[in-house]
Formats: sequence, structure tokens, C-alpha cells
Amino acid sequence: MNSKDTKKRKRFLSILMSFLVAIFIISFAGTVHFSAISLGVSSHDAMAASTTEVISSAPSSFADLAEQLKPAVVNISTTKTIAAGGYRSPFNDPRFERFFGGEEFFKRFFGDTPGREFKQRSLGSGFIISEDGYIFTNNHVVEKADKIVVKLSNGKEYNATVKGKDKNTDLALLKIEPDNGLPVVKLGDSSKLRVGDWVIAIGNPFGLSQTVTAGIVSAKGRVIGAGPYDDFIQTDASINPGNSGGPLFNLNGEVVGINTAIVAQGQGIGFAIPIDMAKDILPNLRTKGKVVRGWLGVSVQGVTEDIAKNLGLKTAEGALVSNIFKGDPAEKAGIKTGDVIIEIEEKVVKDTHELIKIVAGITVGSKVKIKVLRDGRQKTFTVKVTERPESKDLAGVEPEESREYFGMTVQEITPEIAEHLGLPGAAGVIIAQVESGSPADEAGIQAGDIIRQVNRARVSSLKEYRSVMPRAVSGDSVLVLIQRGKSKFFAVIRK
Repeated sequence: MNSKDTKKRKRFLSILMSFLVAIFIISFAGTVHFSAISLGVSSHDAMAASTTEVISSAPSSFADLAEQLKPAVVNISTTKTIAAGGYRSPFNDPRFERFFGGEEFFKRFFGDTPGREFKQRSLGSGFIISEDGYIFTNNHVVEKADKIVVKLSNGKEYNATVKGKDKNTDLALLKIEPDNGLPVVKLGDSSKLRVGDWVIAIGNPFGLSQTVTAGIVSAKGRVIGAGPYDDFIQTDASINPGNSGGPLFNLNGEVVGINTAIVAQGQGIGFAIPIDMAKDILPNLRTKGKVVRGWLGVSVQGVTEDIAKNLGLKTAEGALVSNIFKGDPAEKAGIKTGDVIIEIEEKVVKDTHELIKIVAGITVGSKVKIKVLRDGRQKTFTVKVTERPESKDLAGVEPEESREYFGMTVQEITPEIAEHLGLPGAAGVIIAQVESGSPADEAGIQAGDIIRQVNRARVSSLKEYRSVMPRAVSGDSVLVLIQRGKSKFFAVIRK
């Protein structure tokens, strides 16, 4: 082979090697590119899988859970005897009243129409908490009932007795005598609930027994003006008349709330009492039939920005003492009107609502240290807590509540209360409490009623109510215009 052929051969080999190297590089680049695409797909798949995992945490069906829980949920039917209200003129027209004098005119010429009694039946729900037949429900479901019948999921019916009740939290404990052991619910921990958690309501809405609805926790700690211990769980699980007293379950099958209230004109807005509150008062309901709460002997009001500024406070927090009951614990300890309570047993008191909850949970007879602000300085007092009298209000009396007349205590209608009751405005005052056997109770007036007039004088606010009532009570009777739901009627309260 000559040198010329050798050169050609080397050139050919060089070209061949270059070609092979080029193919290798192209192949390697393609592999890398393919790998990159594959990695991208894998990453996308991983994200999709992660999303699927989050979505899958929401149950595809509540059927198994509902089937497991329904046997411990009961329907409650009550019968109560209602006396027809006061005198009703045959002409429900203000023009007749203007010219003929209303009630007195018709009494003079037609005589006094005797009151008639009728039976009122209502439905509610409840749940079994012990095998021997203890049942939780709402107080308003069984209040003043002559007969209470509990119907189990298997159709068996039992007469029930009220073993304990508490108007302030709207809770009642019933007892039936079953033939055998009963299925029971498991009581959960409502403090662990988070906004957005799934919940299930089971009850007897509109008489439709064993109805199951589901939703989420919409909010916690709602104050809707139902009572001094408001601390409701808000949910969008459908709650309707008849659901009252029924359980609100979490996805572990534990009761976390007791369905209680709805917004009259709202959809997807219901309220449940936290089960922790029910568990706290259960021992008292079982052994004493009522709840024994602590009492300091003070009336308090919230600290507004203006009040804080005038008192030289750094923040608008705490509970301002507006009244001291003579001879009660706070006065004996040295607490005075104008003090701002900021701590009880090292628990911070942010507002009056917080104070009420703390004091209610204090064991009667125990001594507690209460820290107050007085003239810009902190002072600590030791107070021996006594039992809260039923006829007195612990806190929030001024300016939101008014003094008691005829055994009824009223409260300003806040925008929240107006929304809860479905009222077009906040005119009038709402009755927060009616003492059993009082003149107001005898007149048929109930907590939740709204006073629109007193002796024909319009009452559109708490200020107007306070203005007219002292003059009204000087007579033998008072004529009040009451709104209950969508209806209005006059009632005569006699001393």
C-alpha cells in the first residue's frame, strides 16, 4: 500500500470516527432530553398524586359513618298545655282601638273572655350518652312539657323524664328506662375543631326522622344573643326546626356539638353548642338537676376605645365593673365600681364574655385571686366565690342589658341578634330571660320575645325602654306590644 492509499484510509477512518461521535452525541442528547421529559412527567404525576391525596381526605360517601351513628340518635316529641293569652278584642285594627278604647271597651260591653287551654305538640332530637338511657337534648325542646316521648331508631318509644336542665346554655338531660342496653355516642373534643372540618348532623327536621346532612365548620365562638354563655359552632350542615337537640358529629364519629339554632332568613347557617360545654355541666345536671355556677357579685360592661382612653388604659380589654352588689363576694373583697378586671386566677380576661365563662367554671366556695386596674395601677384581691343566684345576671348588664321588671330582663337588639332572628331592623328590645312564676311569665311572655311598645309608647331602643318602664310600673298593670316571630300581640302584665 502506497502512501497515497494510506492517506485516503486515514481520512476515511477520521470521517467515520467523526460520524460515530456525532451519532453518539446526538443519541446522548436525545436520551438526556427524554429523561428530562420523563422527569417532568413524573413531577407532574407526583403533583397530581399529592392533590389526589388531599382530595381523597374528603370522604366519597358518609353512608358507613351514618349507618354506624344513627342508632344512638333519637326523636323527641313533647306535649304541653298552653293557656290562651290575655284578652283579645274581636277587631284587630288600631283604628277601632283609637275610637273605642280597645280592650277596656270590649270588656265593658262583651265581658271578659275566659282563657282556654289547648295542647301544643312539638318535635326535636337528642342522642343517647349512656346504655341505661341518659339522653342529651336542648332545654327549649322539653321546657314546660307535660309529656315527653323518646323514639329510638328501631321504632321503640319510651316516656322520658327531665333529670336536669339549664336555660342559660339551653341544655337538658333526659332519662328513659329501656328494656336492654342502648347504643351510645362517643363524646368528642370540640376544642380541637378547626374551621373547614367536615361535620355531620343527624336529627328530626320537620318530623322527618333520622335525617342526615353534612357540611363543614364555618366558624367558632359565635355570639348570637341566645344567652350569657354564647360560644356557638357555626356550620353549613343543614339544620332546620326539629334538628334542635340533635348531635353534630366529626368524621371520627364523635359528637362535637349539639344542634340548637338557625338564622331565620339564612341558608347554610346553623349553630351548635360545643360538646365541651355540655360535658362540663353534665355532672351537675345528673346529680343536682341544675347547674351550680360561681358568682362574684358584680355587673360588668365591655371596655370601649373611648372608655379605655378616659380611664388611661393602654388597650380596650378587660371587664369594667359598673355595679357592685352589696354584701356579695366582690364588695367584701374590696373591689369597687370603676375597677377593670383583667385577670382571674392568672387567666386573662379579654372581655365580659370571657369573664362570664371563667367565673361560671369556678367551684363554689373556692377562693380566687382577681387582678384589676384601678387608677392606672394593678391591684390583686382574694374573692371567695359563692353560688350564682338565679335572679341575678353575672355580667354585661350595662349598657347592653337593663334592670329587671316584672321578672323579665331585656337586652339591646344588636345587628347580630337582628340577623339571627331575621329582623329587618334593630327596633325594640329583646327579652333575654323570664323568671318562672313571675308576672311576665304569667302573662305568657317568653325569652326571645321583642317588646315594641309599653303602654302605647313606642320602644325602639334600650334607652327608650328605660325611659318608659319606671313610669309604667307605677300602675297596677302594663300593656306591652310583643312581637314573636312574624306575629304581634298585646299582653297585659299585672303586678
